[in-house]
Amino acid sequence: MNGIPAWGADPSLVIRDQKFDGVPVRIYSPKTVSTAKRKAVLYFHGGCGIMGSYNTFERFLRYVAKEGNATVVTVGYGLAPESPYPSQHVECLKAATFLIKHADDYGVDSSRIILSGDSFGGTLATHVCQVLMDRSDLPKVHAQALIYPVLQGFDLALPSYQQNCRSPFLWPKLVAFLGCRYLDKPTSLADGLLKGSHVPEATRQKYQKWVSADRIPERFKARGYVAPEPSSFQFDPRLHEEMKVVLTGKFSPLLAEDTVIAKLPQTFLLTCEFDVLRDDGLLYMRRLTDNHVPVTWSHVENGVHGINVCYGYRFLSFSSANRIAHELASFVRHL
Repeated sequence: MNGIPAWGADPSLVIRDQKFDGVPVRIYSPKTVSTAKRKAVLYFHGGCGIMGSYNTFERFLRYVAKEGNATVVTVGYGLAPESPYPSQHVECLKAATFLIKHADDYGVDSSRIILSGDSFGGTLATHVCQVLMDRSDLPKVHAQALIYPVLQGFDLALPSYQQNCRSPFLWPKLVAFLGCRYLDKPTSLADGLLKGSHVPEATRQKYQKWVSADRIPERFKARGYVAPEPSSFQFDPRLHEEMKVVLTGKFSPLLAEDTVIAKLPQTFLLTCEFDVLRDDGLLYMRRLTDNHVPVTWSHVENGVHGINVCYGYRFLSFSSANRIAHELASFVRHL
């Protein structure tokens, strides 16, 4: 998961490893002289909280720092099960708070900090952003930039889960399996999660206004989606008790109340067509726009989940990975 190390130093960047309030980070700073303090991207890597590191995204983050003309800070949060849930959220919040408070020390404008992440890192970025928007003692987060984020454990039968059940590099059973591993729960619970048996009927009724295939645009359901029968959801109280954490706002930030969503900053949101998590992004975009939050949306028609880890590997790279890097850097540069 760490990939092949990048060749040597980059002559246009200063790269250093430090700790923010005890949390390991890597900082990418452009060497070019800036007449003003730079904006910063605080990036949380994907890997379901159990694998990967900022080394996995070395080439990708170097590109964003250079082309986005920004200081990029990526967080080396601890991985489960050695670092149990929710330590990842705690560490990322600590790193974000430290950067905002000490921005001057790094030549960063504390009012122009962007929280970003891919996949599970998108979960972390989304939740940390929601928490920080209520901090009256800190400057507000300037923007969030989310790359195919995982945003809910409420409904694993959305159209994208059904349509992309055989897509690389993530498929429905693997989502549920990795979720169990992250929470250090028996992986035998995965099938029940996929069937929605962990959701009480009252909870299902409460959140269907936000998480439902009915809120997905019709053009995204044209590719062979068949709506599940209501009778297919058989509630299992024991499963709910074991996995009720997946219905909390920390694990499923898509379920946050409108009063929280309405406070969020401008957002860049990228989805991929051949990704089980596509609809998480589409539903979150709907929630943001319903609450008048400006959204820049990019949809990669030929993209699959996790493809940005392939950025920068020359003939092993993909055009969709190049596009993701370019569009994130472009969004950051023009903020």
